[in-house]
Amino acid sequence: MKNLLKQTLGALLTLTLLAACEATNQHTLTSPNGRLAVTIDALAPDSAMVVYARATDGTQQPLFCIGRLGLQTSHGTLSCDSLIDFEAWPTEEVSYVMPTGKRSLCSNRFNAYRLSYATTDGTEVCVQVRLYDDGLAFRYELPSVSDSLVCLNEETTYCIPEGQPRFLQTYKHDDSYENFYEPSTGMEAKTGHWAYPALFQLSNEVWGLVAESDIRACHSASSLRPSADSLHYRVSLAANSQPIAAESWQGAWRVVVLGSLADVVGSTLITDVAPAPASEVPEWVKPGVVSWIYWAHNHGSRDYQIVKQYIDMAATLKLPYVLIDAEWDEMGNGGNIEDALAYAKELGVKVLIWYNSSTAWVSHGAPGPFYRLNKPEDREREFAWLKEHGVAGVKIDFFQGDTQPTMAYCIDLLESAQRHQLMVNFHGATIPRGWQRTYPNLMTVEAVYGAEWYNNRPTLTQRAAAHNATLPFTRNVIGPMDYTPCTFSDSQHPHITTHAHELALTVLFESALQHLADRPESYLAQPSDVQEFFTYLPAAWDDTRLISGKPAHHVVLARRKGNTWYIAGINGTDESLMLTPNWEQPFADQISYCKPLIYLYADGHTNATTEAERWHITPLQALPEVITMAPRGGFVITLTLRK
Repeated sequence: MKNLLKQTLGALLTLTLLAACEATNQHTLTSPNGRLAVTIDALAPDSAMVVYARATDGTQQPLFCIGRLGLQTSHGTLSCDSLIDFEAWPTEEVSYVMPTGKRSLCSNRFNAYRLSYATTDGTEVCVQVRLYDDGLAFRYELPSVSDSLVCLNEETTYCIPEGQPRFLQTYKHDDSYENFYEPSTGMEAKTGHWAYPALFQLSNEVWGLVAESDIRACHSASSLRPSADSLHYRVSLAANSQPIAAESWQGAWRVVVLGSLADVVGSTLITDVAPAPASEVPEWVKPGVVSWIYWAHNHGSRDYQIVKQYIDMAATLKLPYVLIDAEWDEMGNGGNIEDALAYAKELGVKVLIWYNSSTAWVSHGAPGPFYRLNKPEDREREFAWLKEHGVAGVKIDFFQGDTQPTMAYCIDLLESAQRHQLMVNFHGATIPRGWQRTYPNLMTVEAVYGAEWYNNRPTLTQRAAAHNATLPFTRNVIGPMDYTPCTFSDSQHPHITTHAHELALTVLFESALQHLADRPESYLAQPSDVQEFFTYLPAAWDDTRLISGKPAHHVVLARRKGNTWYIAGINGTDESLMLTPNWEQPFADQISYCKPLIYLYADGHTNATTEAERWHITPLQALPEVITMAPRGGFVITLTLRK
């Protein structure tokens, strides 16, 4: 009866909207909670969709507009100028389990709409729109496809008002997404080229994060370029020469997360619109902390004795994994890769192994092994060998951009690895675009200026604190981020963040394989409380909530695993920072009914001469009303609820 009523109401709603379509050229789309709305005006092709938010006083507040809609194809431009049909459906809910990420049980709801346009050559183009309580998603559909049609680009433009703060990362020529998120107010829009995600402050209350999801093997990824005649941001596809080999076609989802900064940080919209996995999440997908060799020893995986040190570190700290990085096929000094695998097995440590994707950097000093994964038959043979030897996963590096062949290659790798029960870490690669839901064995992706950039150049030394305080609002919102955090000692170039700041990054930065970058002797020189922290540190979370923060300034984030909350904060500035966090949610109600065990890891002495003096570690009776962080400092609070 309930389903019949729902279908009847849906049919009535559709008929009502279709009747309205005949009477007017304007339509209004709303989110389930009514806080977001989109207007469609068929007579205003330069403002195809205008997005509004309901302000606290109940008024509708314009945020931005989609200036144009349409596709550029090998058969010409398909412009969405002539609206011929408008359909709407009742609210739908999505709920699913994620073995990785910011939230184990994800749920959301949306209202769905379908806009149909006629182009000048008679081709029908449809735009499927979903309005969620925390954002907007839309994609193009071609109900019928001509032979050999290639989708070359889009007409889509985001019209963001000038003067509003925004944080954008320049899209680099190598497409590795390794750059800073620079603050600006929009005047750069005529000349730049920007990567996803792009963060915009759209009003005093609302922020928007622009990204995309559900990239398939037939798609190329996209980025943002200036439009030809304005300050608008145009969706720009990477190179694509793949004809559409189907009778119909769907593009990738264009996604805009909308709401407060807390809404943005906590959103799962990128995976909400991604396809569900083909089967249940396998039991061998196990997030965990990893001992990682490269940061301290760029060529360390050549040396069996150094590799053993990192296996020993993992065993001592009770970490589940060790990563054997590039050039392991050249390992010597008393042992080879099979000896290393046997030694790790003896100590109960699972091994992850590195490969060059062999699509981009394969000469001029590039590390190997090469060309073991490119051909399907070679890839199957190599992955079978790994499974036979008990290897838990692969790290695959140096991909060639965001083109359609690269996207297809990444998907082939994920599917093949899944058949052989291997977890995957993509490095030198594109950002996660919802694949972590569709392919649960995708554990993490680099696509970030991480601790690696203390190597070779002093890129991060002066800018790391502000950069680190920006990433929770930008890159890490859309998916796992292999920053390789928590370095207490120095690499080739120094870091000037505090020990507590570095420890906080292991909580702030979500990655289902959390690689600890520092030397074994550095971790083992820390107080026993810090060593124990690593032993129990989760790498996937049941809940994530922003407590306080603003990009490049500071962030305080709470993540829950089971009955323990990890609350981490960092100071992104060069001055001392005093905060009075609002602990009302999500802790107040729980603490009032449960006896909590609270532990604080915070900044120690400024001029410390020993590792112990660099820390202030103490049990607490309650959450502190005031927290003071040193310049570029930080803290972690663990709060375990006990009945």
